[in-house]
Amino acid sequence: MLVRKWKSILSYFTKGEIMLWCISVALIIISFFVFDRENYLTLVASLIGVTSLIFNAKGNPFGQFLMVIFSILYGIISFTFSYYGEMITYLGMTAPMAVFALISWLKNPYNGNRAEVKVNRLKIKEIIFMTILTLIVTFIFYYILAAFHTSNLVPSTISVTTSFIAVYLTFRRSAFYAAAYAANDIVLIILWVLATFSDISYLSVVICFIVFLLNDIYGFINWSKMQKRQETNNIAQINNEF
Repeated sequence: MLVRKWKSILSYFTKGEIMLWCISVALIIISFFVFDRENYLTLVASLIGVTSLIFNAKGNPFGQFLMVIFSILYGIISFTFSYYGEMITYLGMTAPMAVFALISWLKNPYNGNRAEVKVNRLKIKEIIFMTILTLIVTFIFYYILAAFHTSNLVPSTISVTTSFIAVYLTFRRSAFYAAAYAANDIVLIILWVLATFSDISYLSVVICFIVFLLNDIYGFINWSKMQKRQETNNIAQINNEF
């Protein structure tokens, strides 16, 4: 029974995806034992995070479930370094939005397949609405973070901006959600590189987000393929009806 389940899981992913996940996990574990060795919460969060990304890249709602757990753990980790922007962002925005995204993905399976969400293409009006909303959120959070004396205020604020765009696009099932998360990963890499100047153990977090960046790039590529395939199939179905 257990063997069949594992075979089913392995057949669900391509060899490239399995290799990407294995390399990601290996890099996270190696970097932890080389640079950290103490903050096991960081290790657990990183492994959950990278696993959520590979499921998200497939458009599988289970990835959003794992993202909720990762967001909570990452918020706690951010608090330890006074990155209140990251803490507030992930606990107050990313985690709740991941819950909404989970519901949205479950409600919008592609052709009844709950393991693959139906990809959505945003219209111009919604993109404008998202842009205005992002500017408002960025403006509000800048002053909130400043009031909390957040470390590295400017990059922390930019992180809020990219995070909000990413969670919004995730909720709306847009292929560009992964591109937004990739942009957020770059900001986070900068933030945690700055943190390593005070504590070298945070280098393991830097490597974690480099791994996340690679996975999000793959996620964007795969979602773009999914969108093209789904739209092509939809056109073919319409033509067959006529």
